[in-house]
Amino acid sequence: MLPVLILGALVILFGGGLIFLVSFLGPSKPSAEKSMPYECGLVGVEKRDTKVSVKYYLVAILFILFDIEVIFMYPWAIIYKSNLAEAGTFLFIEMMFFMAILIFGLFYIWKAGALDWE
Repeated sequence: MLPVLILGALVILFGGGLIFLVSFLGPSKPSAEKSMPYECGLVGVEKRDTKVSVKYYLVAILFILFDIEVIFMYPWAIIYKSNLAEAGTFLFIEMMFFMAILIFGLFYIWKAGALDWE
C-alpha cells in the first residue's frame, strides 16, 4: 500500500510541478496574431447541426463490445497453459462455449443488418 501512495504523491507533485512551470515560464498573454487560425488561412467554420447517423454509433458500440470480449481470451490463454494438466478439457470446452456465443452474436447482428453501412 505504501508504494502505491508514494507513486500517487509523485504523480500529483509531477503534474502540479509541470502545470506551475508552464504557467510560470509560458507566455502570459498570447497576441491576437498568435491566436488566429493558421491552417489554410481560413477561420474554421463548424456546423453545429451536423447529424451523425445512429448506425455510426451502433457500429462503434458493437466494435467496443466485441473488442472487450476478445480481450478476455488473453487471461484465459495464460490460465489454460498453467492448468492444462488439471482442468485442460474443462477450460477448452468453456472457451469454445464462449466463442460460440460470440460467433452467434456476430451472425445475429449481421443478419439484423447492424453492420450494413448505407
